[in-house]
Amino acid sequence: MGTVLIVKSLTVDIDGPVHYADYGGSGPPLLLIHGLAGSHLNWMAVGDRLALSHRVYAVDLRGFGLTPLGPGQRATLEANQALLEAFLEKVVGGPAILVGNSMGGRLSLQVGASRPDLVSRLVLVDPAAPNPTAGGVDGMVILAFAAMLAPAAEPYLRRRARRMGPEKIMRATLSAICENPNLIPDHLYQAHLELARRRLEEMPWSERALVQAARSLLRLMFRPRAYNRVLPGVQAPTLIIHGARDRLVPLSAARELVRRRADWQLEVLDGVGHVPMMETPDRFLLAMNRYLDISAGQKAG
Repeated sequence: MGTVLIVKSLTVDIDGPVHYADYGGSGPPLLLIHGLAGSHLNWMAVGDRLALSHRVYAVDLRGFGLTPLGPGQRATLEANQALLEAFLEKVVGGPAILVGNSMGGRLSLQVGASRPDLVSRLVLVDPAAPNPTAGGVDGMVILAFAAMLAPAAEPYLRRRARRMGPEKIMRATLSAICENPNLIPDHLYQAHLELARRRLEEMPWSERALVQAARSLLRLMFRPRAYNRVLPGVQAPTLIIHGARDRLVPLSAARELVRRRADWQLEVLDGVGHVPMMETPDRFLLAMNRYLDISAGQKAG
């Protein structure tokens, strides 16, 4: 029989409570970082298996998942970068492999450039990056992000959430981020649905955090030079895993990143959308573990 891993739901004080899932495990530490509107639950399908060879944590960024956005706190990229660096120091206790999806991928880059002493390797999963072409992004996605920039974005999103309810919101979200939402296992869907209900009923900061984070990210995406400024500072070996059918961040954006950093690797998953660790966890783990085994061997050599 294999080892049974128990996932712990824990909180650490980093200028207020920060929630994280502790998958346990032994080996090199590995920190999983979700994207915009995501949470630690995004890693449910892979966290326990990664913990067979690594010490695994999945953090909830400020204002997302079960981490609140307190009075005077911000959910911007800068604020969450500071949160991640403090988490690595306080909880992980040293350098880790950062695995970031979407906005979490961008945050991983920022930490890698700012604090190379805290990052051993990077795995960027469909990382948020400027689109070098005019196409590839779904029209509904463009409209959704445009709504984030409107002056009345927060009350609009609040009314929309209450009108639609958590189940319709979940289905709409999965349709946008997955090539095939039917591949999401029921237990994973139900866990996300329950969190969506809790956020709607118990977490009045949800829309504020979403708008702050989205605006912070969009400002960077509209300024490719500012986005690319951080790339030369990243010292850690880096792999990008990207779904070929991503409708939020087209594959051309990932190809542009590896064009600028020829030492980075790109693994393309055909027929997969924005969240391969949820949609096709086995293929995601195969790509990631192959890279981690190779890079560990290179380091040892």
